[in-house]
Amino acid sequence: MPVPALPPPVPSADSMLSRKFGPEIANYFSGSPLNRVGFLRTETPFLSSALRHPSTRFLLCSDLQPLVHKDQTSLAWTSYSDVKPVLGGDPYDLPEQEIVRTYRSDKHVPQMIFLGLDEADKKEGGFEWRAETKQTTYRGTPHFAVDVTPRSSVKEACEKLIKDMEGKGLGFARGRVMDLRAADAAIYAEARQLLDWNLRNPFCAQCGQPTLSINGGFKRTCPPNDLAKLPGSAVPTAEEPLSEESARPPCATRKGVSNLSFPRTDPTVIMAVVNHAGTHILLGRNKRYPPHWYSVLAGFCEPAESIEEAVRREVWEEAGVHVGRVVIHSTQPWPYPANLMIGAIGQSVPGGEDIDLGNDPELEDAKWYSFDEVREALRVGTSGIGEASGPEYKEGDLRLPPPTAIANQLMTAVVSRGFLGAEPKM
Repeated sequence: MPVPALPPPVPSADSMLSRKFGPEIANYFSGSPLNRVGFLRTETPFLSSALRHPSTRFLLCSDLQPLVHKDQTSLAWTSYSDVKPVLGGDPYDLPEQEIVRTYRSDKHVPQMIFLGLDEADKKEGGFEWRAETKQTTYRGTPHFAVDVTPRSSVKEACEKLIKDMEGKGLGFARGRVMDLRAADAAIYAEARQLLDWNLRNPFCAQCGQPTLSINGGFKRTCPPNDLAKLPGSAVPTAEEPLSEESARPPCATRKGVSNLSFPRTDPTVIMAVVNHAGTHILLGRNKRYPPHWYSVLAGFCEPAESIEEAVRREVWEEAGVHVGRVVIHSTQPWPYPANLMIGAIGQSVPGGEDIDLGNDPELEDAKWYSFDEVREALRVGTSGIGEASGPEYKEGDLRLPPPTAIANQLMTAVVSRGFLGAEPKM
């Protein structure tokens, strides 16, 4: 399958930064066409109106895999009428504060994420929302993601919906999704990462009680009450006080500011390390890589550590090479499961270029490759793990990650875009 094109560079007027560094790099999984309008997520009337609008599009995900068309390169979208039987009603029919107050742990609501508005799609009669407090009207097509994995009380409804979609020639992607066109990949990355985070965190890390997804799926809270403790299923009115029997034990997350209930993003450094002479790049290979397949080094950024420090530490731990100056090149969201790849370019120091794999056993091998070798491999030897290289590739030569990987973009910046020149262009 052809490698998807990358997102277009962010449009920008002429500036000192663009003249110095070139256009901003947009890596695969970035460049979403949606405006997330995050400040509207707490307004349940907005979410409710967006949910039920005829133009609204829903991305179905089963076991975190998206519904796609047969060609596997584009997402398949459904309507509110399709997902309504699964949702069982409007989950935003009450103010958010009241949804939290009247929480029931015995009520299963399929996880849903408000992804944003496509403001480029402003059809006549389309969705619009007047935010009175801001005196602004927002227009565009609302997009949601819905988990339709058959489970709990919605198992049968999800199975029927999936069968209906399959009857239309649609299906769920398999494996790691890397073939979607750029815009769809960015939307899916947001959907997958937030669905995954919600599904991984059904309980409070502080008190162990079940949590509730709010804020359009961007926050989980530990409710102070659980109406499942009370007999019957009636929902009290906003004016009606709750019985003390519904109260849950105190929890520290309900006081002050707490990061326990916000989505997790793990910063990860990934770096193209150039030797001091500016002629070679340090590449390594993991044991799981195909034969002759190498990439730049990478690792997690640890607490109380700068990006530059993380680059130096990871390179020394994995390859024994000492790095001096480090600059950040670009970043890439990576929704497997929740990483932000922070791409950097570093340069080794004189006398610190000997490779030593004796510290961290993560790498099977590491080598210094000349710019010419890397440049040729970028031309004919790129592929994903488990995929074949191009027709011009000669067995035994260097193989590298595809353009959809930020590793490829970092190497390209060094060997083909003059990043190390007097006037670098990213």
